[in-house]
Amino acid sequence: MFINSRHLMCLAIVSRQFVEMTRTRVEGLLAAFPKLMNTGKQHTFVETESVRYVYQPLEKLYMVLVTTKNSNILEDLETLRLFSRVIPEYCRVLEEGEVSEHCFDLIFAFDEIVALGYRENVNLAQIRTFTEMDSHEEKVFRAVRETQEREAKAEMRRKAKELQQARRDADRSGKKSPGFSGGFGSMSSSSNATIITDTLMEPEKPKASPVPARASGPSKALKLSARGKEVDDFVDKLKSEGQVIMPSSGKRPSEASKALPPPVNTESVHLRCEEKISLTCGRDGGLQNLEVLGMITLRVADDKNGRIRLTINNGDKKGVQLQTHPNVDKKLFTTDSVLGLKNPDKSFPLNNDVGVLKWRLQTTDETLIPLTINCWPSESATGCDVNIEYELQEEALELNDVVISIPIPSGVGAPVIGDLDGEYRHDSRRNVLEWCLPVVDVNNKTGSLEFSVAGQPNDFFPVNVSFVSKGNYCDITVAKVSQVDGEVPVRFSSETSFLVDKYEIL
Repeated sequence: MFINSRHLMCLAIVSRQFVEMTRTRVEGLLAAFPKLMNTGKQHTFVETESVRYVYQPLEKLYMVLVTTKNSNILEDLETLRLFSRVIPEYCRVLEEGEVSEHCFDLIFAFDEIVALGYRENVNLAQIRTFTEMDSHEEKVFRAVRETQEREAKAEMRRKAKELQQARRDADRSGKKSPGFSGGFGSMSSSSNATIITDTLMEPEKPKASPVPARASGPSKALKLSARGKEVDDFVDKLKSEGQVIMPSSGKRPSEASKALPPPVNTESVHLRCEEKISLTCGRDGGLQNLEVLGMITLRVADDKNGRIRLTINNGDKKGVQLQTHPNVDKKLFTTDSVLGLKNPDKSFPLNNDVGVLKWRLQTTDETLIPLTINCWPSESATGCDVNIEYELQEEALELNDVVISIPIPSGVGAPVIGDLDGEYRHDSRRNVLEWCLPVVDVNNKTGSLEFSVAGQPNDFFPVNVSFVSKGNYCDITVAKVSQVDGEVPVRFSSETSFLVDKYEIL
């Protein structure tokens, strides 16, 4: 991964290799890049005999991804796009000095995107979470520890005052307190020793608590299990701000993975069909971009089922582009919609997830939007009245765990909720109102939310949407699995998921 200056002599500002490569090889590839750029072709990639350069201009810089020619260029372009979106997260301006200053932050972010030469299944929000490593439990733990340290210091000061008072009482009675005599071998009287000993050994008065305190024993001020009044006040303050306090063993709602749980029981032949949607709409209507990427992944756990073929049921009418794995017989798939290896005598790899079919849909047809969002902020005397509604256009889908996130201006307090379908939660720390709908299907294909809060209409955008679904958007499924020899049917298990990569209304 390179970021290069736009000069005749390219200078690598940040370089990250995800496969083993010598420095000489890196410098050679970098030196060849500006020469290939001068060919006058209007493309975002150039190829040599051994590698492919996929690049994107970033003002006065270039973002360059160097891959092998055998890699999928669609995945390379998507990976490069994600790399370029990471840069503004750490650099205010796209200049050489700014990039150099945040080079390690960029490298850490790059490592979350690609591992061992393969792209990780992450989005920009997950990368931000992984690199920040912000932990609410750690904040609570630190607050508890600081409170306990203050309590321990207060206890030390109280004990010191008791000792000083005992010394003063001993001086008034004309006797010397032990440990403070001026000469060697001097002894305290028994009565004086009794005064000091009683002071030191006096049991600590128990604090008012529903749980009875021990009458004696060492102080517990430094144990993490003790929670003082200040900790309770801190937790109560978090709750009043809308923060959900979870046990240490649980996860925060914001960290919950938007993925379906894996199936419990699977056959020796298991298929996974996964689709991800990336959608951008304008607030006044108009679809700017809709892209759906799908893949069927095969996993074989028994060698006797290694030589198999998959019969695909393609009911798509949206105009997807299909692409098979290089080792799959493309002619057989084109004529019979059957996925099989080019060499029928070979078997699929055992205990490995193998992507056998990919598809891609990219369109600006508004009728293909699965879930439309309409947000209407209207200015009023007290701020803004916001009406937001959804409509399920793809009635064959059942969307689960739908969350529509509307930004709220900072420092204006909680919004006043009017009519509401479903539930809502206000996150005052992130300044977001989340409209939560457990299920959106043909039975509740429409819904609305009304609220009032101080602000301007532009404050309530962009609106972001997330959901998961066990349905298939492009209607591409595996109908049958059979042996190569004799076409004997093979039992198989499958799972289907439709997830959101990006879904926003700008």
